[in-house]
Amino acid sequence: MIPVNDLPMPSAAEKRRVLRKALASGSSVFAPGVYDGFGLRIIERYPVDAAYVSGNAVSACLLGEPDVGLVDLTLLTGHLSRLSQCSRLPLIADADAGFGSVVNIRRAVRALEAAGVAAIHIEDQPTPKRCAQLPGARSVLGHDEAVSRIDAACCARIDSDPLIIVGRTDCAAAHGLDEAIHRARDFVAAGAEAVFVELKSTSELLDQIRTVSEQVKAPCLVNMSVDERLMALNPDQWRAHGISIGIFPSLARGSFGHALQANMARLLAGETQALINHLMPTQDYAETLGLSVLERWEQRFRAGSQA
Repeated sequence: MIPVNDLPMPSAAEKRRVLRKALASGSSVFAPGVYDGFGLRIIERYPVDAAYVSGNAVSACLLGEPDVGLVDLTLLTGHLSRLSQCSRLPLIADADAGFGSVVNIRRAVRALEAAGVAAIHIEDQPTPKRCAQLPGARSVLGHDEAVSRIDAACCARIDSDPLIIVGRTDCAAAHGLDEAIHRARDFVAAGAEAVFVELKSTSELLDQIRTVSEQVKAPCLVNMSVDERLMALNPDQWRAHGISIGIFPSLARGSFGHALQANMARLLAGETQALINHLMPTQDYAETLGLSVLERWEQRFRAGSQA
């Protein structure tokens, strides 16, 4: 693991520059999914490039509810602001459908930019949206309206190192891959720096991803959690498959849910030693959160310590 707690904290602008440079250079961006500060602190100790924060996981974390459009902009912005302050990793965040009209999108982009987020994706579902991985096809906006909303998002940015906008379409299931590619191309023409064509797990999935990458000719963000074949790929193999940014939205929430259920079963069964063996050691927990760094900071500025 990487000892990160003593490294200087980069600014939001620096995080965006790092992510933008990786996309421009053709490097693959490995972005595991997290939903809270503790998970973020854990994954930054590993060789990853960014962290992904999904709306699904935030809804579960903050509200204990499914991803059906219940997380509002105020909740999301406050949460992401706290996350961006505790980690050196660029954050890629799910901004749902932009929280309303193009006026709402303008406010959302500026709020998330001020919160220190490095990149967001905005999708073409109507509000309130539903998680794309729920069964069935999603309703989507018309082509021109979807493109105009990405245009609005790109024009709303005000920072000198602006938020990266990823144009996302969920239309493939209902309208076919050709329309999804058409939308993605127009998102790029409107200013999006990357695209996210949401696809379901089918036998054609890998071919579909390559087709999107070849025809859109922009960095492609891909949900790696939707299919075991994607999860099995090494990041060094991603570019050959048309994947520029690989996100794993279910990693932290799935790991937490599985581990907590297993340890609850051990606790109730009286399997004390097995439970202890499956808990993070207290020292590792404290070090992950940077306790030793704060203790040194306290010592440095303790009254009389400068004498």
